[in-house]
Amino acid sequence: MGNIIKRNFYAVNTVNAARNLLGMILCRRIKNNIFKGKIVETEAYTQEEESCHAYRGVTKRNAAMFKKPGISYVYFTYGMYHCLNVITEKEGYGSAVLIRAVEPLSKNFSNTNGPGKLCRELNITKELNETDLCTRKSPLWLEYGNCINDDDVVQTTRIGIKNAVELPWRFYIKNNKFVSKK
Repeated sequence: MGNIIKRNFYAVNTVNAARNLLGMILCRRIKNNIFKGKIVETEAYTQEEESCHAYRGVTKRNAAMFKKPGISYVYFTYGMYHCLNVITEKEGYGSAVLIRAVEPLSKNFSNTNGPGKLCRELNITKELNETDLCTRKSPLWLEYGNCINDDDVVQTTRIGIKNAVELPWRFYIKNNKFVSKK
């Protein structure tokens, strides 16, 4: 097993965290099986911009966004999809990185080129909201992977949102076939 990512990795500027999560390993335990995927696409969200769930303050739905860094925020959207986010920065500040896609490193899963597909494939549901991602005792955690060179990273605007669309807060690994949209 790889080294688990420590909490201080997430306690940084959210845009930097989104970039730095590329190449890290998402791990999901289901019964006695552990599924792993390399993070290949992310998006940053902070409470100052309208597309962020934390923009209007704490609600029952987004309360996880205000927890300590390294906690999961899983929400349900469009009446059919779950989305996995990693809390960043500091407790009390609403920010997170959406994990948009992973490249499977384990057998038995492959449909992970989008946040809803990823969650469906790995059975990530609201029951995993507020999971501590900094311990293997959790059914969901992150491990260090390989750092991705800047030349292999594309930074662009986020997709699938209506507000703050001009912010270049989406990152993905260039030429990776598991990225949701090029």
